[in-house]
Amino acid sequence: MSDTPLTIGIDFGGTTVKIAVVFQSDIIDQAPPIATQDFDGCDALIDEMVKMVEELRSRHAGVAAIGVGMPGFVDFDRGLVYHLTNVRGWDAVPLKAILQAKTGLPVVVDNDANCMGFAEWQCGSGRGLSHVVFITMGTGVGGAIIANGQMIRGARHGAGEIGQTSIDYQGRAGQYGNLGALEDYVGNREITEMAMQAYRAAGIEPTEEACSPAGLAAAAQMGEPIALAQWDMVARWLATATMNCCWLLNPEAIVIGGGVARAGELLFEPFRKHLFAQLSGPFKDHLMVLSAAFGHEAGTIGAAALAREELAKSV
Repeated sequence: MSDTPLTIGIDFGGTTVKIAVVFQSDIIDQAPPIATQDFDGCDALIDEMVKMVEELRSRHAGVAAIGVGMPGFVDFDRGLVYHLTNVRGWDAVPLKAILQAKTGLPVVVDNDANCMGFAEWQCGSGRGLSHVVFITMGTGVGGAIIANGQMIRGARHGAGEIGQTSIDYQGRAGQYGNLGALEDYVGNREITEMAMQAYRAAGIEPTEEACSPAGLAAAAQMGEPIALAQWDMVARWLATATMNCCWLLNPEAIVIGGGVARAGELLFEPFRKHLFAQLSGPFKDHLMVLSAAFGHEAGTIGAAALAREELAKSV
């Protein structure tokens, strides 16, 4: 191959944990996915993760480090997982120390959206740029920030949480006490609920599947007006939060990924329109709106890339 080491990326999700060996930006081997909810508490799940890691290492002797992306608040320096909202038993878990002790390898633990952003910055749509805002849209909304060629994590490693920024100071109450949080409007479930209400208001009793982001995208592709209106509303909300990021950070690009973003131009076209209408001069003349290069593999690739970067710093 080359002097680039093999690293293992772990993408920890509320449904599954995906573990793979990564070379540069390519997944070269994967373990069977682990069903997250099959495990009560963290100890047994960590042991299963270690088992999968060791199986991969038995086939790839050159693995040099492990990176983990977690869907919650993480102390990057200590590798401590403060809390996971949708997975029981993960409060103040020193995951980095546990995995290092069990595997003997260097370990890096970060927020999963940071891993997605790092993958896109190093190898994907943000490559070569020094000022980028990354947004991932799925069950929730996550974000990551690159400024002056560095990932910004903040005083307590919580920076980049665009999903928790407000689009309405009198809006819906979020789980952290914040009002009008973006992800409480444009998460998967919220989009589905909004669409069901819109169809019912029009005298149509829809199915939940038809109102999912995928169902709405299919209907909008056929020109269905209610579905098109829902995508325009999602784009408006997303543009409001992103506009604030642009005025604050003056990025070169906005990179958007995640399952909701698979709607493509149904989302991106109205998003650009609503975003650029709220910006001026140096905040929009250069600004690119880009689709993420990586799909479901972004978290795994990004976690492995973070592990590779931290390994290089230690040499």
